[in-house]
Amino acid sequence: MVAAVVARGEFEVRRFESIDSTNRYLLDEARAGAPEGVVAVADHQTAGRGRLGRVWEAPPGSALLCSVLLRPALPVERLHLAVAVVALAARDALGGRPTLKWPNDLLLGDRKLAGVLAEADLPAVVVGIGINLTWAPPGAACVGDDADREVVLDALLSSLASLYGQWPVVAERYAAECSTVGQRVRVELGDETFEGMATAVTPEGHLVVDGRTVTAGDVVHLRPA
Repeated sequence: MVAAVVARGEFEVRRFESIDSTNRYLLDEARAGAPEGVVAVADHQTAGRGRLGRVWEAPPGSALLCSVLLRPALPVERLHLAVAVVALAARDALGGRPTLKWPNDLLLGDRKLAGVLAEADLPAVVVGIGINLTWAPPGAACVGDDADREVVLDALLSSLASLYGQWPVVAERYAAECSTVGQRVRVELGDETFEGMATAVTPEGHLVVDGRTVTAGDVVHLRPA
């Protein structure tokens, strides 16, 4: 059950004390005809999910857990820019502190601070983000004990409103600010793993490793030998 509905600029924010998944909720709403700009925010998710079937877990109230329903005017091959625009908005909301790791993470140092997950039922795309604010699992990072979810949410939505639809700007900024570029990486695909130097992010938001374009996969930053 929705706890509250609040209009915030161009967004309609629907709040939940607890929900299985904000992405799941908005995908259902999208199929029922909900408009672009609906945002679901939860204090706690009982079945939060990440890429490749991973689980996202956090104690109630310790993270910003939200998803936004978008209907971007993008061809399928450029849909990664929907992830990029939310990642950039989150980076802006946190004062530029985190770095961007391709394809969908934000890092503090070399530790994961946030993850972004896009799920599509075209033409709708739901982009969820989980940001560790006051707590982090082992090996991850959090913003800090004084992090305010409402302040971060407002800043994220403000930046998203300014960037959304400006796809050439989003592509240029993401390519320039992605910390994966210039790193030696290990790319893990479903049936193959290889290593190389990440040299660029394409205008579609794909990663170039030793001249090979990677459209999807897990990427590990390798420490210098």
